[in-house]
Amino acid sequence: MRKRQLKNRKKKTFNKHKVCRFCADCNLNIDYKDFSMLRYFVTERGKIIPRRISGNCARHQRKITAAIKRARSIALIPFTVT
Repeated sequence: MRKRQLKNRKKKTFNKHKVCRFCADCNLNIDYKDFSMLRYFVTERGKIIPRRISGNCARHQRKITAAIKRARSIALIPFTVT
C-alpha cells in the first residue's frame, strides 16, 4: 500500500523564470553586424533558437530574428551548415 501511494504522488517542479538579457542590460544593442553575439541565438545547424529556450522577451526576440535574417542575407552568418 505504501509503494502505491509514493508512485501516485506528483513531483513538484519549479522552473526558474528566464530574464531577457536585453531588458536587464540597456547597454546591449541588437545589431546584424555583430555576428558573434547573434551566433548565441543560432544552433549548430543554423536554426534560430526559440524564445522559450533563449529567455528573450517577445520584443527582443523579434529584433534578434530580423537581425539574424539580415546577417544571413549579406553572408555574415550561414543559412545552413553543410
